Amino acid sequence: MKIWIDADACPRPIKELLYRAAERRKISVILVANRPLSHPPSPHIRSILVGAGADVADQEIVRQLEAGDLVVTADIPLAAETIAKQAYALDPRGIFFSVDNIRERLSVRNFMDDLRSSGVETGGPAVYNAKDKQKFANELDRFLTRHA
Repeated sequence: MKIWIDADACPRPIKELLYRAAERRKISVILVANRPLSHPPSPHIRSILVGAGADVADQEIVRQLEAGDLVVTADIPLAAETIAKQAYALDPRGIFFSVDNIRERLSVRNFMDDLRSSGVETGGPAVYNAKDKQKFANELDRFLTRHA
């Protein structure tokens, strides 16, 4: 099993949790981004630099993803593709995407996108906080206990 990070927008505290998990559990963690990222030197952590453009990092993750891998992303379309490949998707706020909830989340995302493109101000996500980080850490630990 590998852990893939949609790294361009992933909060730093989440990346740091994943680096520690990689070392502790000897799991491959791969950051995918369209800009160079630094990470601790480790045989378990690497990064892939992709070209600029919308969804280029997402496409690279999907291309290399295998069933049973974990993808850390807030990107709902990427989560849907991850689930379609029989892998797991975890939001940095600690919410697992699943077959049971992904259609609803895609519908809401598309609806909000339509509103924004028609000029409606919808606001953005709430500020990332310590509670979100703790929920992510708990979900990651439960997942790794079951799957790694």
